[in-house]
Amino acid sequence: MAVAFSGRLLHCQDEQSPVDDITAKYHFLSVDDTLAILDEEGRLKGYVEVTQPADESDDILTYDIVDGSRKKSHVEFRTNRIHGKFYRFSGTAARGKGHEEKDPDYLHLTGNLEIVTVKAETGKEAVQTVQVTLKSIGKAERPDD
Repeated sequence: MAVAFSGRLLHCQDEQSPVDDITAKYHFLSVDDTLAILDEEGRLKGYVEVTQPADESDDILTYDIVDGSRKKSHVEFRTNRIHGKFYRFSGTAARGKGHEEKDPDYLHLTGNLEIVTVKAETGKEAVQTVQVTLKSIGKAERPDD
């Protein structure tokens, strides 16, 4: 009987309650890149900041989220296009390992990130798909906030 009870207890601990709000800043593709999401009752706004390689420029490109939504734990967004490139994401939101909102990895987004490059001459899309887990940034990691 004790084994059955402890098995049920472990099962309950593994089940996570749905995430009601995914508003946060997340690590993006590299350590210097950021995804910022504002979740307004399932409509997503925000941006992706991507640092350019040093040999190209010292600029940071900001891709605005032009279409984004969250239905329960399912998340999708698409950014605007800059220099023929944009991003699409489709995946799920879940609680991470952080215990409080200020902790790193309090939330994470797991799914497919598509890096889409549109050829200027033909208008054809070249799509690179990457399986990612985007972890929320903790308050200690963002001294400027």
